[in-house]
Amino acid sequence: MNGNKRKTGILGKKRMVLTMALASAVIFTACSSNSGSSNEPGSSNSGGEKPAKRVTLKVEVFDRGNAPAGQTITDNYLTKYVQENFGDPNNIDVEFVPVPRSEEVAKLNVLMASGTNVPDIVFSYDPNVFNRYAEQGGLTDVGPLLDEHGANLKAFIGDEVLNYGKFDGVQFAIPAKRSNIGKYASFIRQDWLDALGLPVPQTTDELYNVLKAFKEKDPGKTGGQVIPLGMTIASAQYEPLLWSFIKSTTDEEKYTLIQQLGSNDYPILLPGFKDGLQFMNKLYNEGLMSKDFGLDKDKKKLGEDVSNGKVGFYSEDDINPFYEDGSYDLLQKSNPDAKLASVDVYTNEEGKHPKPLYAENGLYIMIPKSSERSVEAVKYLEWMASDDNLFNMQNGVEGENFTLVDGIAVAKEDQTQEALDRMFNSGDMAIISNGKQLGSMEKNLKARALQMPGKFLAEVEEAQRIANTDGFTPLLMPKPIEAQTKYATTLQDKFNEIIVKTTMAKPDQFDSTFDTMMKDYMASGGQAILDERTEVYKEMQSK
Repeated sequence: MNGNKRKTGILGKKRMVLTMALASAVIFTACSSNSGSSNEPGSSNSGGEKPAKRVTLKVEVFDRGNAPAGQTITDNYLTKYVQENFGDPNNIDVEFVPVPRSEEVAKLNVLMASGTNVPDIVFSYDPNVFNRYAEQGGLTDVGPLLDEHGANLKAFIGDEVLNYGKFDGVQFAIPAKRSNIGKYASFIRQDWLDALGLPVPQTTDELYNVLKAFKEKDPGKTGGQVIPLGMTIASAQYEPLLWSFIKSTTDEEKYTLIQQLGSNDYPILLPGFKDGLQFMNKLYNEGLMSKDFGLDKDKKKLGEDVSNGKVGFYSEDDINPFYEDGSYDLLQKSNPDAKLASVDVYTNEEGKHPKPLYAENGLYIMIPKSSERSVEAVKYLEWMASDDNLFNMQNGVEGENFTLVDGIAVAKEDQTQEALDRMFNSGDMAIISNGKQLGSMEKNLKARALQMPGKFLAEVEEAQRIANTDGFTPLLMPKPIEAQTKYATTLQDKFNEIIVKTTMAKPDQFDSTFDTMMKDYMASGGQAILDERTEVYKEMQSK
């Protein structure tokens, strides 16, 4: 950089920043497909003459209840950026429709059922939601629209990721592209280990001995409030543990015995699943685990316990502990000597550390069949994938929100409150990408790490490495499993109930509790999923 300060605000942009920041990134086509747009009233056109009739494009947006003072989820820096850079030039009013993140599927179902009030662009992370809408005929075939209006968008997402948005061979969704597929890492109080003269545990058995030492000797001096293993009923806490107990499986077992509930694959019928639950039961009954973990669905209590110095070890989404004012930051503010190390501990029978990865797609972006603005919807996503629009939406204003370091936009640590507030919802507005895209996984991870406070950089980089080690992606079945679409919501609740009740059962009641609850699970749709997946696998083998 030459030291000149660039303002990349709502008004005026310099595109050389994208060239520098994305030197190794996806190279978009030079000409937008929008140049050949329809001249019909209401059709959007990114260049040339505006359409004669001004129209409204409704776009879903997640509402996390975190809008800063002076802004709302529908009226903020980025909604204005979209309106002034996409909407106004194309004679379109872009209206954002808030959907609470915590109840997005239920709210989306209501909107879709209404027919008239549904946004023109909706989305969900849940493949079963997508499959259900597609199966019911509620979605627009976006394949021809992408061919006509989405050249940059298609190049950005790529054919492999686009396949996730197909139902029976038809492109009913535009999947967002993930910049990182790593999910989980584990974390341990290094200062507690040091105080006890213990090395970092390398296996599950060694971890068990460390947890016992944490409880018995209370190196954090919590006054008897120590929680050796922090646990919740959220998948980030229990999945790394449970998957480490799964035995070596054949392809047939993976395709038939795994059950996909929501966006996750669950090992409920795989050999070893019961062993994992029995280990959790042992930890709980020995007082080594969070007592009320079954009530902590949003991980709020876990975050508080980590911040207050009570937790010795836990698993989490890989970079979650490291945000400014996050659990680790708050822990160090109250105890500057506290040290949280990123570790990979849970070990399977082969000595590996298996853990789920994300699928390569993120959101399923969909256009309801009832929408009269399908062309405008695709053009909005195409606009986002073109020029430096995605870069600006993800990074903000150079010199205020970020500086460029080796071609990567690095968040400034001394941002003003105004600058911070500007980007509060950037991840939920830049819907075509889950994470920042810089052309390679290495650069993507580096950029991701650099968004965290610099004092945690080494731990963040290690956590990301761990999250991508010995991982496996969800299985992409050759055809939708209708039973999963039908029963997933009910079975997700029952799966959580199995974990909670078997973990909290008295040791001599574990087997009977497990058997009773598994019988109920299978009768509530689990058997139907097993039967259908078995049939699909047989069809695969016959081809």
